[in-house]
Amino acid sequence: MKLAKKITLIVFVLAIIGAVVVYLQYRQILDYAKKPINIVQETIFTVPAGTGRVALEGLLIKEKFIEEGHHFQLLLKARPELAQFKAGTYRLQPNMTVEQLLALISSGKEAQFNIRFIEGNKLSDWSNILRDAPYLEHKTQDATPTELYAMLDFKEGDNLEGWLYPDTYLYTAGTSDVEILKRAYKRMKSTVEDEWKGRDKDLPYKNAYEMLIMASIVEKETGVDNERAQVASVFVNRLKKNMRLQTDPTVIYGLGENYRGKIYRSDLDNYTPYNTYKIDGLPPTPIAMPGLASIKAAAHPAKTDYLYFVADGTGGHTFSRNLNDHNRAVKVYRQIEQKN
Repeated sequence: MKLAKKITLIVFVLAIIGAVVVYLQYRQILDYAKKPINIVQETIFTVPAGTGRVALEGLLIKEKFIEEGHHFQLLLKARPELAQFKAGTYRLQPNMTVEQLLALISSGKEAQFNIRFIEGNKLSDWSNILRDAPYLEHKTQDATPTELYAMLDFKEGDNLEGWLYPDTYLYTAGTSDVEILKRAYKRMKSTVEDEWKGRDKDLPYKNAYEMLIMASIVEKETGVDNERAQVASVFVNRLKKNMRLQTDPTVIYGLGENYRGKIYRSDLDNYTPYNTYKIDGLPPTPIAMPGLASIKAAAHPAKTDYLYFVADGTGGHTFSRNLNDHNRAVKVYRQIEQKN
């Protein structure tokens, strides 16, 4: 009986010791889970496809996010929901714990990157922005126009200029530039169709494309929102009177790489399809990617009898109904320029 009691006591003590050891080990795992990873600034981390528990630990050690030890694997065994890794590129933050890192990778919530195209950008500007965008897959860089249009399913003609909606686009690592352009094209196409359907009557446009061309000119002529409809009215009034548009941004676009920072008399005298001092009507294509405000202005120009406008020296413009008033406004502007 005494022996049995001793054995029972020994078993009980060993059980207590075992429980304490398990508890202490569990506490160590919990403490490890709450330990911050070794980064001092936001860091982008990529988990390749097929990465398992050992491989992930190796990557984290290689990047010096964690130190070598046995706690990482023990944590994954204790918390199996943290071991459901999903391939992708993730944004790690300072003070993020090991547990939070694993939870992020298991959630599949990849880092979002953004690319911004501003109103008035040209197609060539978009190409440069796409080229420099991080973590973007480049498929269009060496594509011919025909190949690019096929990739986008572009069926609006033979020139993509003007057909991409300026905005900020979010994407995850590995997204292709084609996907970004498709989104921009579809959005612009939808916007133009909607505005064309609701446009004012008696506008001098043959089709929605001519409205888009006008919108691109308005976009390049003013950055003042409450002026856009007035600027559009000037060009609409000129078209109705068969007057040439005589707008400098189209001349600059037509010069391309030959533009020297300012327009010279020789530039105005030189014929290009975009020189609206030489051609009648609208240029053959848009000269930039217009924003929604400019598209709306082209679809709903102000009701005015203005035929001219010139910068007023404060960021806006002075609008005139006749050439005499316009010449006086030009004189005032030149005086302001000389003072500055």
